[in-house]
Amino acid sequence: MTDIDLMSTNPFDDDKLHEECGVFGIYDHKDAAAHAALGLHALQHRGQEACGIFSFDGQQFHSHKGMGLVGDNFSESAVIDQLKGNTAIGHVRYATTGGTVLRNVQPLFAEFEFGGLAIAHNGNLTNTQAVRRTLVRRGCIFQSDMDTEVIVHLVAVSLYATVEDRIIDALRQIEGAYSLVAMTKDSMIGVRDPNGVRPLAIGKLDDTYIIASESCAFDIIGADFVRDVEPGEVVIINKDGIQSIKPFGPQKGRFCVFEYIYFARPDSLIENRSVYEVRKAIGAELARESGVDVDMVVPVPDSGVPSAIGYAAEANVAFELGIIRNHYVGRTFIEPTQEIRHLGVRMKHNANLASVKGKRIVLVDDSIVRGTTSKKIVDMMRHAGAAEVHMRISSPPTAWPCFYGIDTPRREKLLAGQYNVEEMAKIIGADSLAFISIDGMYRAVGEAKRNNDSPQFCDACFTGEYPTRLQDHDDEVADDKQPSLPLLAEKGK
Repeated sequence: MTDIDLMSTNPFDDDKLHEECGVFGIYDHKDAAAHAALGLHALQHRGQEACGIFSFDGQQFHSHKGMGLVGDNFSESAVIDQLKGNTAIGHVRYATTGGTVLRNVQPLFAEFEFGGLAIAHNGNLTNTQAVRRTLVRRGCIFQSDMDTEVIVHLVAVSLYATVEDRIIDALRQIEGAYSLVAMTKDSMIGVRDPNGVRPLAIGKLDDTYIIASESCAFDIIGADFVRDVEPGEVVIINKDGIQSIKPFGPQKGRFCVFEYIYFARPDSLIENRSVYEVRKAIGAELARESGVDVDMVVPVPDSGVPSAIGYAAEANVAFELGIIRNHYVGRTFIEPTQEIRHLGVRMKHNANLASVKGKRIVLVDDSIVRGTTSKKIVDMMRHAGAAEVHMRISSPPTAWPCFYGIDTPRREKLLAGQYNVEEMAKIIGADSLAFISIDGMYRAVGEAKRNNDSPQFCDACFTGEYPTRLQDHDDEVADDKQPSLPLLAEKGK
C-alpha cells in the first residue's frame, strides 16, 4: 500500500477536486434578494461551505450570511424580507483561501469615500501575499485571510476618483484568476480576469440585467442567457443600461477546461458550448482512444454519467447504472475511525449487484485525484461479482496543483503526480486504466488539437503550464519558513 491510497481523508468526501465558488448579481428588480437566493441555489454545486447576500435599497445596504447551504440560510421569508432593495449580489463558497469561519464568508463589504462597496469573488490570486505585505506596510488592517480582501484594500488606497476606475486600478495590481461581481449605491459591476480562467455570464429578465457564474442560474428565475463576460472585460450596469470596458487591452482567453470536465453543471452553456454535450464528446473520444471489450459501461455517479453515455454510444456497449448513489448523505455522526473510513464510500455509492455480477465492466469517472475513492469503487465492483473491472477517466492525469481557485492537494499527494498510468492501475486495483489524451480532450471541446505554443485553455493541472506568474508560490518555495500555497489551499474560499 502507498501513502496516497491510505491517506486519512474524510470518508464522505468523494475524492474530487472541489468546486471554487459561485457569484450572482441582479440589478433593478423588485424581488432582487429572492432572485439572488434562487440563483445561488442553482450555483450550489460550486460551493457548499457558506453563502451570503448583500442588497441595497437606495439608502442602506443589508446583508445576511451563514455557514452551510443556501436552503438552510435563505429559505425563510423573514430572511429575504430583511434584504430590502432592488439590487443584490450573492456568493456561495468553497474555501480555497481563508479559513472556514463566518468572517471569511462573502460578499465582503467596506465603506469608502464614495459610499459602500460589496464584492464577491470566484477564483484565486497568485500574488496575494506580496500585495498584502505592501498594503500592511501602508497601514492597511486586514479582517480576514481571504485574497478577496486584498482587492478591497487596493480599491481603498487607489487615488482615482470613480469607483469603476478604482476597481480597475486595483485589478491592474493583482494576478491570477478572478470573476467578480460588485455592488455600489449606483451600479453593479462584473469583471473577468484577463485570462478568463473562471466563468462569468450575463443574463436578462425583461429589463433586468443579471451576472452569474453559470447560465443555469438564469434558468431557475426564467431569465435569458445573453453572453459570457469576455476575458479582461469590465461590465457596468446602472440606470443608463449596460456598459462594457476593456481596460487590459486585447486578450486571448485561457478558460479553465476542468469546468467542462467536472465543475460546471451539465445544463450550463459556457463559452458558447453545452457542458453536457462536451462531456458526452469526451466519453466518445475515450472510447475511440482506449476502448476495451466489455459487457457494459458503468458511470461513477453523478459526474461520470454524461461521459459514460458518450462512451457507451460510441463503443456500442450497454449503458447500465451499476452504481447507485445515495443523494441524502450529509456529515456523519460516526467517528471516522480507519475502519469506518474504508466503509465511508458506501454511504454515497453502492453496487447494483443484479447488473454487475459476472459482467465485464468499464467504469467511467471524471478524474482521479488521490485515488482513494477509485480504489474503493473498484473493490466494490469486484465484491459485487464483476468479472473484470476497467476504468476510463474523462480527463488527462491530474498531476499538478491548481492555483486559480480549485482546492487541489500538493503535487506529492496527487496520484498522477507520483506514478505512471500502469502503476496507478495497480494501486486502484483495476484490470486496466486509461485517461483521455490532451489532444482528445481538446477535440471534445471543438478544437483540432492543443496549440502547444499558445494553449486555448488553462490546462495547468494536466500539463504544469500555468498561464500567469505564481509569485506567492515562488516566494514561499524560496522561503522555507512560509507554508506553501497548496497547503494554504487545503486549509480552506
